[in-house]
Amino acid sequence: MKIIVNDKMQQGYAYELSEPMGQNFTPEFRPELSPQQILEYGAFEGKYMTDCQAEFPREWFIKAKLSPQHPDHKQNCFKLKSRLSLQEWQRRGWIIGPDPRGWFQWYCRYYMGRRIPEIDRKQIQRWRAFNRHRAQVEYNCMYGDLDCRPRQRQALLQWAYNPFI
Repeated sequence: MKIIVNDKMQQGYAYELSEPMGQNFTPEFRPELSPQQILEYGAFEGKYMTDCQAEFPREWFIKAKLSPQHPDHKQNCFKLKSRLSLQEWQRRGWIIGPDPRGWFQWYCRYYMGRRIPEIDRKQIQRWRAFNRHRAQVEYNCMYGDLDCRPRQRQALLQWAYNPFI
C-alpha cells in the first residue's frame, strides 16, 4: 500500500507500507504503547497531530486528546508542559530523514509498516537511549506513585514507554 502525504509540514511525500500494521518490528525495538494509546492518554499538549490525521488510521483519533487551536498542557496525561518548539528540535538535530515532526511521526509510520533501514536504526537507537528515564523513575519512585517525576513520566509516554510504572 502506498501513502501520499499532504499536510502543513509535508506535501507530496509518498511511502510504501511493507509490513503489517503493528507487526514485524526489529527485535531490539519493543515499544510498550501504540501510537493510538499515546494519543488517547494525552501527549504533546494535544497539538502534534492535528493537521495530519488523514495519513493515519481514523481509530487512532477517536479518543485522542487533541487541541487543534493551540498547545494545551491540560491535554497531556500528566497535565504539564512537555514539549520544546520544532525550531529547538531542529537546532538539536532531532529531526531525522523524511519525518519533519520528529520521533513520534517516525514511530507512527514505522508502526503502520513503513521501513527505511538507515532511518529506523537511528530512531530505534534514540528510543533505546531514552530507557534511562524509565530507569530513573523506577529507581526514584515507589511503584504507582504517579506524582513522582511526572515530567519524566510524560516523556516516557511520548516515547512509547509505559509511564505508569
